Amino acid sequence: MLHRRVSDFKGQYVKDADKAINKYLKEHGRLVHASQTSTAIRSATGRDAADLQGRAELVRPVEPMIDRLLENNQQTRWVPDFVKEKRFGNWLKEARDWPISRSRYWGTPIPLWISDDGEETVCVGSIEELATLTGTRVTDLHRETVDKLEIPSQKGKGMLKRIPEVFDCWFESGSMPYASSHYPFENQKEFEDKFPADFIAEGIDQTRGWFYTLLVLSTALFNKPPSKNVIVNGLVLADDGQKMVRGRRTTRTQWKSWTSTAPMPCGRLYLINSPVVRAENLRFKEAGVRDVLKDVFLPWYNAYRFFAQQKELFEKENSTQFIFSEKTQLPTDNIMDRWILSFTQSLLQFVKDEMQAYRLYTVVPRLIKFVDLLTNWYVRSNRKRLRGSGGIEDCRKALETLFTVLFSMVRMMAPFTPFLAELLYQNLKDINKSDSTEPRADQSVHYLMFPDLVVIIHRDESFLEDIRSLEFYVQEELNVQTMMTTTDKEKYGVRVRAEPDHKTLGVRLKGTILSDDALRKYQEEGFLDLNGTRLEGTDLKLIYTFASPASGDSAGEYEAASDNDVLVLLNVSQNQALLDEGTAREVCNRVQRLRKKAGLVPTDDIKVFFEVTPADSELSVVVQKFIDYVGNAIKKPFAA
Repeated sequence: MLHRRVSDFKGQYVKDADKAINKYLKEHGRLVHASQTSTAIRSATGRDAADLQGRAELVRPVEPMIDRLLENNQQTRWVPDFVKEKRFGNWLKEARDWPISRSRYWGTPIPLWISDDGEETVCVGSIEELATLTGTRVTDLHRETVDKLEIPSQKGKGMLKRIPEVFDCWFESGSMPYASSHYPFENQKEFEDKFPADFIAEGIDQTRGWFYTLLVLSTALFNKPPSKNVIVNGLVLADDGQKMVRGRRTTRTQWKSWTSTAPMPCGRLYLINSPVVRAENLRFKEAGVRDVLKDVFLPWYNAYRFFAQQKELFEKENSTQFIFSEKTQLPTDNIMDRWILSFTQSLLQFVKDEMQAYRLYTVVPRLIKFVDLLTNWYVRSNRKRLRGSGGIEDCRKALETLFTVLFSMVRMMAPFTPFLAELLYQNLKDINKSDSTEPRADQSVHYLMFPDLVVIIHRDESFLEDIRSLEFYVQEELNVQTMMTTTDKEKYGVRVRAEPDHKTLGVRLKGTILSDDALRKYQEEGFLDLNGTRLEGTDLKLIYTFASPASGDSAGEYEAASDNDVLVLLNVSQNQALLDEGTAREVCNRVQRLRKKAGLVPTDDIKVFFEVTPADSELSVVVQKFIDYVGNAIKKPFAA
């Protein structure tokens, strides 16, 4: 039906309106010509039918190639791999001959010139050959040009004329690897060096389109697959499950809403982490884009921002410039430094392996975990070190560690988040004075190769020694004053209880009581023979329980939690010293909040004064007692 905007004919069916439209054009003097064209469609059998089909349709035989197509498909890695054997593999097994001609005006003309009786055919292979055969040189190869050209017959059959058909557009798409290099007319070595391609990528709907025609032509021409890897993506749907069509109002509204609430790179990373890169359809959710902003971009940028602030503070307080160089980098024995550096190297290796396998969808979950560990564990646990509480050398080690992690992360994430990575690289590159052999490294992160990997292997002799090495961080994170480690379970009233796997051992061991010696043997040797049954592995689950410490402390003073063979006791009793320290921490917190409210950064000079009334109050006593503690925390004099 015609749209209401066509007011003179609105509501009429398109074909029914023909007469009315002709009349309207004639009355307004705009009708040039009116006529009807009839097309005769005849049916034919036998030889006539074969002749008709042979003239009207050119067919590329595919069925004789099926075995070769399947063999070449096996040489290609598909991501995800199920497309290779199922959707695409099944399509190849049932492949039919391919009609490569179309009876249309627009398209690439098929270069066949044929005599009137159809017995003489010339296939033209180049512009030069066409000029030689016709005596006319042309550069425009569209139908309106080449259809006028005729070739004299070599058999006395008059003039040969081009057949009217054009190529199927998928034939042209399948010819992309050769046409893009103008092969075989030039660039032969360049083409041979890069064929098959490293990878191609398209939507799942192209398994019967572009992927198929590429394989058919490359197999017919070279008996090779067109690429080493095929990356298949799904379709992006609107949040209501409908296709995202440009003309739909809901699509435009959703696109406008997304781009106004989150930067475009967030959408890029959101799609990389979505089912789309696993050849599945995605219902686009704006909340998913915002989650990427919240979980990746903002924490990552805040970690850089914190580094930049502490670097500036380090330079101001120590009157020295912070420059990073691998040659002068101070070795660190700090357990947290070594941990985050090791985790960074593990992440680099993981991303490199996944990228080589073209599994983009596995990278973002690991990245989110890394950003969380970097910001919520390393940066937060080392704030005091990064602010210089451990001295200039320890502060430099912490800054060098954080810079190394951030700089490696920028280079690693450049293919995924090109704009943010470039912004951070431009801000960090002048700090890095390590020798670089990469050309144009000073211009852009996108000129750099993926970071080199360094294997870090570390294993302490004792689990308790590992725990003791983290004592400072445990105290800082949990706000505890002291931490002790011990193997003396009896001193703290710890008991071990065994719980068997009831599904397999419950009946045979029902009512059996295991002694402490038996459980100790099971722990040390990994097995225990009991009543003719060998217990090992996960047959027994050891549970640590806490009753009452032998030291005489009340059991109510402790909170207990166990994980396998580790038990943690936390003394939750309060005394006046702990309460006073809590008050001092709150004073520090209030000062820092005032700093933030005033829009100050750590390098801004401030003067802090306090006054407590009445002067003999409990708060006044606490503040005077912890005046040095508060001054060290805020890194400025704290005076009455």
